[in-house]
Amino acid sequence: MQTTERHIPKYSGKRHRLAKPELLAPAGNLEKLKFAVHYGADAVYIGGQKYGLRSNADNFSFDEMREGVEFAKKYGAKVFVATNIYAHNEDIEGIEEYLRNLYDAGISAIIAADPVIIDTALRTVPGLEVHLSTQQSTINWQAVKFWKEQGLPRVVLGRETSFEEINEIKKNVDIEIEAFIHGAMCSSYSGRCVLSNHFTDRDSNRGGCCQSCRWKYDLFEDGRPEPEGDWISEEEAEDAKASRRFELGVTQLPLFEEQDNAFSMGSKDLCMINHIPDLIDVGVDSFKIEGRMKSIHYVATVVNVYRKAIDAYMEDPENYVLKPEWVEEINKAANRPLNTGFFYDTPDHEDHIYEPEEKAAPYDFAGLVLEYDEVTGMAVIQQRNHFKPGQVVEFFGPGDTLFKQTVDKIWDEKGNELDAARHPLQRIKMKVDQPVSYFDMMRKSNKK
Repeated sequence: MQTTERHIPKYSGKRHRLAKPELLAPAGNLEKLKFAVHYGADAVYIGGQKYGLRSNADNFSFDEMREGVEFAKKYGAKVFVATNIYAHNEDIEGIEEYLRNLYDAGISAIIAADPVIIDTALRTVPGLEVHLSTQQSTINWQAVKFWKEQGLPRVVLGRETSFEEINEIKKNVDIEIEAFIHGAMCSSYSGRCVLSNHFTDRDSNRGGCCQSCRWKYDLFEDGRPEPEGDWISEEEAEDAKASRRFELGVTQLPLFEEQDNAFSMGSKDLCMINHIPDLIDVGVDSFKIEGRMKSIHYVATVVNVYRKAIDAYMEDPENYVLKPEWVEEINKAANRPLNTGFFYDTPDHEDHIYEPEEKAAPYDFAGLVLEYDEVTGMAVIQQRNHFKPGQVVEFFGPGDTLFKQTVDKIWDEKGNELDAARHPLQRIKMKVDQPVSYFDMMRKSNKK
């Protein structure tokens, strides 16, 4: 049988660095995609019904992808799809058809780690860009060069990559670099974890991670006495000792006091809002925010802040100043304590969470602005969380909207005065202290 040499569309090398860093946001569903784009994302990454690492997210049908692409185009934004599982044999069937459907839906690129998925995309859908996923743990310039030579225009670096290593990569390889700059950090090496597999039979590398590193653990030791005598070898003794730990009724001695905090392997979240100039100067082309499972409030708040910071720096690098209100905004959406990951140095025990932590962000998404009357100062608000007169709320949006006020009287669409907005998606009217715009958000503190 005659064979033909496989043709790989080579990367042209003409995009060594984007003119302006791309702000890439997560979108777990269609609504989150629209908020991310409206609040300033240059691109969003989503998951389809197959081949992604967030099987518990809502994810997108092909029809939803098409709608998302059309919405993004209105704002000049792109849509990428994560196809970043490590595939087993049974996962491969249907991949060519799936990739073609992504291309037909208008998807600009896939984010992939498995060489089979990458190879299939390059061979069968050359118009669909392939970006190397962080799951490949790529952290040196020679590995980046290898993937460029395979035809990939962009590499998403492993989260373990430092500024020094990024600088070396950019000096040696003419390629786009994407890096996570905000969000959760995995306790394992670039997400290559099997704790979830062992504890819950949910495969982390096929989209089923149960985040077992975030669980609380108590520590014990085997309390049964060692066997007496020297009648078995040291290796046999170790095997016997190990097997006894799994016997029913084995005695366990706690290695903690009753008042101690439960042990956790969870790392602090990444946040680089204080270091925008360093990210841009080192040559990161795409600033990636983690969080396809996060709330709309989280996505809108974080995207909004990084959008303002990036634009401010690019407009006047010499006089760029980090605004305190940007940091304050980030903290309103933070789910865990924050740090700078691996960018400056290797994290140690202080970068993990051992103490009790807040379980949720300090603010809730309370309402979405649908209409605003400049003459009367009245706004139509779509309820997203219970609120009532007398509560202090805060409005924010992708422009300069950011102010607090106390809710005065509220009415339903028929003009009936209400004692609370308690029904999901209920449309209410209220007077606002400053002008607002469509898609501005209203939030409230969840601290009692």
